[in-house]
Amino acid sequence: MTVRSTMTAIKHALQRDIFTPNDERLLGIVNVCKAGKKKKNCFLCATGMCVKAAEAPVKNIHDKRTFFPVTTERPVQVKVVKVKKSDKGDFYKRQQTWELRDLTVVDAKDASKENPEFDLHFEKVYRWLASSTAEKNSFISCIWKLNQRYLRKKLEFVNVNSQLLEESVPSGESQSVAGGDEDALDDYQELSTREEQDIESMMETCEYAISNAEAFAEKLFKELQVLDGANIQSIMASEKQVNILMQLLDEALTEVDTIEGKLSSYEEMLQSVKDQMDQISQSNRLIQISNTNNNKLLDEIQFLVNYMDLSKGHIRALQEGDLTSPKGIEACINASEALLQCMSVALRPGHEKLMAVRQQQLLFAELRDTFARRLTNHLNNVFVHQGHDQSSTLPQHAAELTLPKHSPLHRDLLRYAKLMEWLKNTHREKYEGLSRTYVDYMSRLYEREIKDFFEVAKIKMAGTSKEAKGKFATLPRKESALKQETESLHGSSGKLTGSTSSLNKLTVQGSNSRRSQSSSLLDMGNMSASDLDVADRTKFDKIFEQVLSELEPLCLAEQDFISKFFKLQQHQTVMPPLAQPETEELDGSMPSRTPPQADQRYALSSEKDTVRLMMNKIFQSIEPELNSLIALGDKIDSFHSLYMLVKMSHHVWTAENVDPASFLSTTLGNVLVTVKRNFDKCISGQIRQMEEVKISKKSKVGILPFVTGFEEFAELAETIFRNAERRGDLDKAYVKLIRAVFTNVEKVANESQKTPRDVVMMENFHHIFSTLSRLKISCLDAERREAKHKYTDHLQSYVINSLGQPLEKLNHFFEGVEARVAQGVREEEVSYQLAFNKQELRKVIKEYPGKEVKKGLDNLYRKVDKHLCEEESLLQVVWHSTQDEFIRQYKHFEGLIGRCYPGSGITMEFTIQDMLEYFSSIAQSH
Repeated sequence: MTVRSTMTAIKHALQRDIFTPNDERLLGIVNVCKAGKKKKNCFLCATGMCVKAAEAPVKNIHDKRTFFPVTTERPVQVKVVKVKKSDKGDFYKRQQTWELRDLTVVDAKDASKENPEFDLHFEKVYRWLASSTAEKNSFISCIWKLNQRYLRKKLEFVNVNSQLLEESVPSGESQSVAGGDEDALDDYQELSTREEQDIESMMETCEYAISNAEAFAEKLFKELQVLDGANIQSIMASEKQVNILMQLLDEALTEVDTIEGKLSSYEEMLQSVKDQMDQISQSNRLIQISNTNNNKLLDEIQFLVNYMDLSKGHIRALQEGDLTSPKGIEACINASEALLQCMSVALRPGHEKLMAVRQQQLLFAELRDTFARRLTNHLNNVFVHQGHDQSSTLPQHAAELTLPKHSPLHRDLLRYAKLMEWLKNTHREKYEGLSRTYVDYMSRLYEREIKDFFEVAKIKMAGTSKEAKGKFATLPRKESALKQETESLHGSSGKLTGSTSSLNKLTVQGSNSRRSQSSSLLDMGNMSASDLDVADRTKFDKIFEQVLSELEPLCLAEQDFISKFFKLQQHQTVMPPLAQPETEELDGSMPSRTPPQADQRYALSSEKDTVRLMMNKIFQSIEPELNSLIALGDKIDSFHSLYMLVKMSHHVWTAENVDPASFLSTTLGNVLVTVKRNFDKCISGQIRQMEEVKISKKSKVGILPFVTGFEEFAELAETIFRNAERRGDLDKAYVKLIRAVFTNVEKVANESQKTPRDVVMMENFHHIFSTLSRLKISCLDAERREAKHKYTDHLQSYVINSLGQPLEKLNHFFEGVEARVAQGVREEEVSYQLAFNKQELRKVIKEYPGKEVKKGLDNLYRKVDKHLCEEESLLQVVWHSTQDEFIRQYKHFEGLIGRCYPGSGITMEFTIQDMLEYFSSIAQSH
C-alpha cells in the first residue's frame, strides 16, 4: 500500500470516528512529531463545523416571526486538532484543540529549501516536524485558504514560499474545503446595523411582511411608483417659477452694466488726485531722507569726538609723567588706559578715510611709542638698581643661614603691574625685552645669594661655622677651601666604601679636622651611643630643614610676583619672554645673551609654562646646589639620606598641594629622585657590608654586629619616619635589610668554628625577635614570626644535641633498643637480644649513678655557659629547657624499660626528684 493510499485511509478513519459525530469536516491533515524529541507521531487536523439547512421554517417565540435558514453549508468554526493514536493502537483519540482565530503566526522555517519543520504560534510556540515537506506545504496551504475565506484577522505567514500561497487547492481538497456552492459563499454579504433597523421598521408597518413576502414586495413596488409620479409632477409645476427667476436675472445684469459705467468715470476722477498725492509723498520722502542723513552724520561726529579724543592731562602724563612717585604712576596708569581705549575703538566703515581720524591715530601711535620708551627705560633702570642694591646684605643673611627677602622690591615693582599689562597689550617686543632684563639681573642676584647661602649651610653641616663665617665676611666672592672641597662633591654619588668601616674625613681650612662617620650597620654594632653622634645628625636635620624652609617661601614669593607683575594669570597663547638660547662660558662666568631671533621664539600652550620658564632661568642654581648639599651630607653620614628623604618628601607634598606644575614642586621632585637614589644606595651598602662580614675563628660569635646594627637602624628610622609621607620606602628597605640579616646570620652560623651553629642561630634570632617585638614594625610581622620560629627550633636542637653527652652510653643503648623495635623485633623480645639483654642494661645503668649524672650535668652547664654570650642572657633559658628535655628523656627511658624488660625490676640509679635537685644546685652554684 502506497503512502498516499495510507494517508487517505487515515483521513477516512478520522472523519468517521472523530469528526463526523461532532458535525465537523476534516479539511487538512499532516503527520507530525514534536521537534527535538523522541518521535511520537501524531496528526494535526484542520476542521470546520458547519450549520446545515432546515426543512421547515423556524419560528421566533418572542416576536412570533418565522425565519427561513440558508440552504447551503457555511463553516462558522475553524479549528486545529491534535489527534493521537491510542496506546493499544486500535483507535484514535482527540488530544488537544485550538481555535484557528487564536493562531497568530505560521513559520515554515525556510522558503527556499525543503524543510519538514514548521512552527505554529498560539498562546505559545509549538514546534513540529512533518513526515514530509509535501504534507507540510499542503497543510500550510489549507490554513492559508481558511484564513483568507473565513477569518477577519489575517495570519502572518513567515518563511513560506509565495507560490505556495497563491496556487489553487487541488480538486479533491477544494470540495472538502469550500463545500458544494463556493460562488454563493463568495457573494454572501451581511447587512449593516442601519439596514437591519430600516427593514425591521418597514416590516412592522405591514402585518403580512413575513407570512407573504411576495405581497409585501408588490406593495413596496406600488408605493415606489406613486413616489416617482409625485416627483415628476413637482418638477413640471416649478417651470413657471424658473421663467420668472430668469427674467429677474436679466434685469440684474442690466443694472450691473450701468453701475460699471459710473465706476469708470469715478476712477478717472480719482486718477488725477492720485498723481497729485504721489508728488506730495515724493517731496516728503526726500525731506525725511535729508533729516535722517543729518542725524546720522551728527551721531558719527559725536562718536568720534567721544571715543577718539584724549584729554590734555592724559597727553601730558604720557609725555612727561613722573614714574617714580605714586601719584605720577597713577596718572600714567589712567592715561595709558585712556590711550589704549582710544586706540582700540572699533571704527565703523569709512572712518579710516577721514583725515581727522588718521591724524588722531598718528597722534595716538606717537604717544604710545613715546610712553613705551619712557616706561621701558625706567623699569630697566629699576631692575638694574635693585639687582645691584641687594648685594650689600648678602654676607649678613648668609652667615645667619637665611636668604634675603625681596618683598620690598616686589612691593615697589607691583605699582607698575598695570603699566606692564598695558605694555604687554601694546608693545609686545618691549614687554618681552623687560621680561628678559628682569630675568637676567634677578638670576645673577639669586645665584649669588643662593651660592653664598649654600656655602654657609655646608660649613655649618661640616661643623666649622664659626671659623667659616669670618672668612665668608672678608672674602665674599673668593672661593674658600671648603667651597673647593664641597664643589668637588658635585655629581658625587655619595658611595660608601662598604668593605671596611673606615671613616670619611672632611678637611676645612681654619678649623680643626673632624672625624665624620661613614655609618653602616657594622659600624653601629661596634660603636657606643656617644660614637653614633646623634647630636650631629639632629644638627644636620635642622640645617637641611632650614635650607628647605628658606627656599620654599623664596620661590613661592618670586613666582607669585612674576604672575602678578607680568600679568601671566590668564590662560592664553603668548610669546615667551625668554626665547633666545644661552651659552655658558668656559670660565664659569655668566652666560652671554645673543640677540633675539624671530625664528627662535615659540608659542607656549599656557602662561603657566611662561612662569615656569622664567622661574627656571631665575633659580637655575637651586637644583645643582641642592644636589651638592645632598652629596655632602651623604658623604658625611650615609644615614643622613633618611632625614633628607623625609624632609624632601614633605616639602614636595606641600608644594604639589599648592600647585602640582609649579617650579618649586618640579625642582623639589627632581631633587627627591636624587635623595631616594642615595637612600637606596645606603640600604644596598648596608647589605653589601653584611655579606662581607668576617668572624674571628678564635673567639665565640655572640650577637653579630649587623644584628645590633639593624636594631639601632630601625630605632633611628622609626624616629625619623614617624608620620612621614614616604613610609612605604622605609618598609621596602626594612624587608630588604631583614632578609639580608637572616641570610647572613645563617651564613656566619655555618662558617662558625668556635661557637656551635645552633647557638649562633638561637642567640641572633632571639635578639631579632626581641627587637621586632619591641619596635612593632607592622611590615615585618611575618619576619618576626619567622625569627621566633628559628629561635625556638635551634634552641630545641641545641638542647637535644647537648644532652647526648652526660648520658652518652645510656643514650646509645636505648637508641639500639629503638632500632631493633623499628626493625620488627617485638618489644617484649628485645631482652633476648644478646647486646640488649637485662645484664647489659644493668651494666649500663650502674655506670650512671646520681653522682656521675650530677657531675655530667655540671660539665654540661659549664660548656653551655662557655658557648653562650652574656649580652643575650639566654643561659637560664637554655638550662631550663635542658632540664625539661632531660626529664622527658628520663621518662622515655623508663617507658622503654617497662615495655621491653617487663617484670625485671630494673630502674635508674636516680629519680626525677634527684634530677630537679641536681639542676637547681648547679644553677645556684654558678
